[in-house]
Amino acid sequence: MIRDELDRIGVVGAGTMGSGIAQVAATGGYDVVMRDIEREYVDNGFETIEDSLGRLAERDALPDDPQTIRDRIEGTTDLADLADCDVVIEAALEKLDVKRDIFADLEAACDDDVVLATNTSTLSITSIAGDLDRPERVVGLHFMNPVPIMEGVEVVVGEKTVDDAVELAHDLAADLGKTTWESDDKPGFVTNRILMPWINEGIRAFDEGVASKEDIDAGMELGTNVPMGPLTLADHIGLDICLHASETLHEELGDRYKPAYLLKRKVEAGDLGKKTGEGFYVYD
Repeated sequence: MIRDELDRIGVVGAGTMGSGIAQVAATGGYDVVMRDIEREYVDNGFETIEDSLGRLAERDALPDDPQTIRDRIEGTTDLADLADCDVVIEAALEKLDVKRDIFADLEAACDDDVVLATNTSTLSITSIAGDLDRPERVVGLHFMNPVPIMEGVEVVVGEKTVDDAVELAHDLAADLGKTTWESDDKPGFVTNRILMPWINEGIRAFDEGVASKEDIDAGMELGTNVPMGPLTLADHIGLDICLHASETLHEELGDRYKPAYLLKRKVEAGDLGKKTGEGFYVYD
């Protein structure tokens, strides 16, 4: 059995994705427990949430005042505080061993009817759940960045995931104002399987002198009606995240997913995009 009455949502990770998921859940009226391993990370997550809520309030884009939404979120460093949650969404580091350890702890802490979701963008749901006693309740719930703004959520079905868990994932995302699509548990799922080679080819085109970075982005925006060209989008995602996703797909799917050399060089230089102030472009 899968619990289908949801009032309290747990989020593991208070970084960009975790804080965004916590904010969206609280905006949707849910009580939220946001957990990270250090209090500093939790506090940083709350700063991100408060800043985002403030901007949305200025645009009259919130159903409640920012403080009411903020007060629905409880921060903690103790994973045991997630024990009374009705569903838990993991948004920690994109490393398989880290996620496996977290899910083992969640399985021990949470009731058997609680769905355990992962926000992974490239890692196998089946592998994440492989060592669990109840892998059938693990499902992929891949939010897009920035979570409060992006409409789409990718639901990923692992080898053992039961239909009830998949249905709950779709219903929860819809209740949070998101539109879902579904993917089998194949490397990169739908989004990153197609997106990462597109970004890498844009980087290669720039590196090989096909056009300026501005013209590459303009060509894709104006020629294909996407809101951001590949270099701007890579900066917004984070070049380190793009590199890690590309390396994972390269390992799983072969050379057509090989990361662009310039992408690796930028990451080695510490120019990770908008979050560090410089990537392919410079940011204030």
